[in-house]
Amino acid sequence: MLQAEIKSLLKEDISILIKVANSGKHYLCDCGEASLLTVKEIQTVSAVFISHTHIDHFANFDGIFRHQIGSGEKVVICGPNNIHHQVEARLKSYTWNLIDEKAIEYEIREIVSKEEINVYTIRPPHWNLELVKTQNFLFEDEYVNVDFAILDHKTDSIAYLFKEKDTVTFHENASDFKKGKWISELKTAFENNDSEKEIEIENTIYKASELFHLLSRNEGYKLGVIMDHAVDEINYQKIKSVFINADLVYIETFYKDTDQEFAKINYHSFASASGKIMNDCKVKQAVPIHFSRRYSEDDQQEIETAFYKAFRN
Repeated sequence: MLQAEIKSLLKEDISILIKVANSGKHYLCDCGEASLLTVKEIQTVSAVFISHTHIDHFANFDGIFRHQIGSGEKVVICGPNNIHHQVEARLKSYTWNLIDEKAIEYEIREIVSKEEINVYTIRPPHWNLELVKTQNFLFEDEYVNVDFAILDHKTDSIAYLFKEKDTVTFHENASDFKKGKWISELKTAFENNDSEKEIEIENTIYKASELFHLLSRNEGYKLGVIMDHAVDEINYQKIKSVFINADLVYIETFYKDTDQEFAKINYHSFASASGKIMNDCKVKQAVPIHFSRRYSEDDQQEIETAFYKAFRN
């Protein structure tokens, strides 16, 4: 199961670390200056997901790459329109004469639209951008695939949904056949919806569809991170299209309900609005995050109370 840890204290910038259980794989959502994020954790991050590049979400990017350079690894950076130029500008603002060209490779995935993702590579010491390709999906590895919504925060703000790969279970008690390689062949046919695949078991040929009743699909865990967004119906329709029935969602709740006029002016959300959209999405668990620095711990309690009242209806 995916696990998320908020790495920022109450009056710090936002940063969330997502871990894959029983692996060394980490993903980082936003790069605010978060004191709980360790060097060791940074060095195990294989992909960084930037919602937008306001300073409280991007200020610690330098600290991130400082501890990654020298790993020799490829690190993926996903973010909104123009993210490739902003990363390039940050990297080129330093002198790199002592860094080998194989010290690291960044692959930057610029989200232009739901269907258009521009992929760039950039390497030391000169950090010259190279457009590699344009693709219609954002991110997938052996553990997760990542969907997203482009929300309005008076600039594009990307909300991300991390979904574990579905798994297939074989119910051995439902069959009298001996175990063998046919089980993996059947699982592959099931995953590929190849009902005509021929499966040989104990010298007898079966169509895969005749054996599918021995399997069941287990839907992968879905974890979402929704950062800054305006309270409006267009944003909410986009959120619903991606985050419906998610298992766990962390959602920006910048303002108290009594300050919702500030939320409107600044294209942010407020407590009960964030709670209600999570209720509308029927998510199983929701957590309010990213509160204004003006607030105290008592204010945070007020926000959480209003949020959960709206979320639990």
